[in-house]
Amino acid sequence: MSNRLDLLFEDRSAFRLSIFFTAGFPQLEDTAALIEALQHSGADLLEIGFPFSDPLADGPVIQSSSQQALVNGMSLAVLFEQLEEIRDRIHIPLVLMGYLNPVLQFGVTAFIEQCVACGIDGVILPDLPADVYVAEYKAAFDAAGLAFIPLITPQTSPERIRFLDEQCSGFIYMVAGHGTTGGAISLQEEGAYFQRVKEMGLRLPKVAGFGVKSSSDIAFVQQYAEGVIVGSAFVQHIAGGCSDESIRSFIGGLKQVN
Repeated sequence: MSNRLDLLFEDRSAFRLSIFFTAGFPQLEDTAALIEALQHSGADLLEIGFPFSDPLADGPVIQSSSQQALVNGMSLAVLFEQLEEIRDRIHIPLVLMGYLNPVLQFGVTAFIEQCVACGIDGVILPDLPADVYVAEYKAAFDAAGLAFIPLITPQTSPERIRFLDEQCSGFIYMVAGHGTTGGAISLQEEGAYFQRVKEMGLRLPKVAGFGVKSSSDIAFVQQYAEGVIVGSAFVQHIAGGCSDESIRSFIGGLKQVN
């Protein structure tokens, strides 16, 4: 079963821009407005982070936004209510990103059902091992047409990458550098890693993220991947407010790739 992610990446020659933000930040009711503003501003794909109290893979910017979102009252139940209200107005793919614990508390079956009901196309759960996903959840995800998006790093072996490419769906998230989101890394140092993955000729499209902040970063990634994810830089941008004009300016700046 195909979804909007499959359609988005049908043309592998086109480069796609994905934006990450934390649901319920800066204010609880900002989520729906942010989605619509980002869609209108030209984002190709959105990753919506659902907050968790112990976000291991997140840097300080996203950790802070997650903590504020929890204080604001954000939860999976609230997020699904917000998403359902705007489902009919959103045509770009939506991906949920977060940690396994809130999903288990919500109930995996109920989580999948709500994702489908709200128009979610894929899910990223960094702390759910792919082997466990394949053994316990893949059948349900596939039946629902919901993509499970894997993460790889410079340390991921070719054999493991092949396994993820075969068993997962949506796209492969190429984590740039080490550690956490938004870290102070030089993307240029990742060239050999990106090239190695590119030469594998994978089935799934490749989207790079963690530490991408500028149009020059995006121009570099474009040599190796089919898309790029900007997260911490956008979350920082909207911390003081998220007007439509401000979002258009931010997206426009990222798209000025020479």
